[in-house]
Amino acid sequence: METVVSGIRSTGNLHLGNYFGAIRNFLKMQNENNCFFFIADYHALTTHPHPDDLHGNIKQVLAEYLACGIDPEVATVFIQSDVPEVSELYLLLNMLAYVGELERTASFKDKIRLQPGNVNAGLLTYPVLMAADILMHRANKVPVGKDQEQHLEMTRHFARRFNMMYDVTYFPEPDAYNFGKQLLKIPGLNGSGKMGKSEGNGVFLFDTPQEIRKKVMRAVTDTGPLTPGQQPSEAVKNLFTLMSVVSDPQTLKYFEEKHAACEIRYGDLKKQLAEDIITVTEPIRFRINELLSDNRYLATVVSRGAEKARISASKTLREVREIIGYRPF
Repeated sequence: METVVSGIRSTGNLHLGNYFGAIRNFLKMQNENNCFFFIADYHALTTHPHPDDLHGNIKQVLAEYLACGIDPEVATVFIQSDVPEVSELYLLLNMLAYVGELERTASFKDKIRLQPGNVNAGLLTYPVLMAADILMHRANKVPVGKDQEQHLEMTRHFARRFNMMYDVTYFPEPDAYNFGKQLLKIPGLNGSGKMGKSEGNGVFLFDTPQEIRKKVMRAVTDTGPLTPGQQPSEAVKNLFTLMSVVSDPQTLKYFEEKHAACEIRYGDLKKQLAEDIITVTEPIRFRINELLSDNRYLATVVSRGAEKARISASKTLREVREIIGYRPF
């Protein structure tokens, strides 16, 4: 059984892309591996959130992941800041990271462009904190998206550098968890690209039926009459892709045939898609609301999760300190 670590940013709601992309694979993964799922609230500080936003976002994301099926009885679910050992490992790994290599990361360049008034040290050392999160539990696998591949490679680099500097084989060099063909890219409603919060093109699991209908009816489609043999545009393909994961196969086939026959009514397509999305998300939204109103249960989940995570983390930190040379007299 391999050890898998995955961080969850505490900066917003989950959308259909998260659910049909990574989360459904997490549900399988948690039953096949030793999984640590944590809410990355330290990472959120790189954007200086308000205290109310920070706490509220942590609670919201925790409830949403649990509502989707992450099982705290199977996986270790915890909040990053509840495990202080990660801060010390972050400090120690910073001594092995060089400013030049951190400044060259694509994420740092993107962030200083997006928030030029808040270029803090946390942005620069973000990959080091991510490495500490992963190496703390000596993970073998990390499920990462395309935008995090460089950070994972840097984690491997820091692990290798530590091992070479101290002449040990202590840290494994973690690989990306390969979901293979199971990982589906869910498109947004704006006609191009993947679904995402920052793009403003997402349907969120916490959206009400009214919000979902309004968003889907505004989705981009073709304009003008179709001609025989005309292929669906990228925007229409995106709606068909969404329909392929939320609708009955016969429903998808019906609208594809209507398009091929130049008889499709995009308003009908979007109305059907909205209702099918609601069918998928409404039970999850109901469960999210139940969890949000049960502070005692949420507190129990993160308390037990922190306790389990700290057993692993304290062992690693104790051994790392000894390798470096911090030993009692």
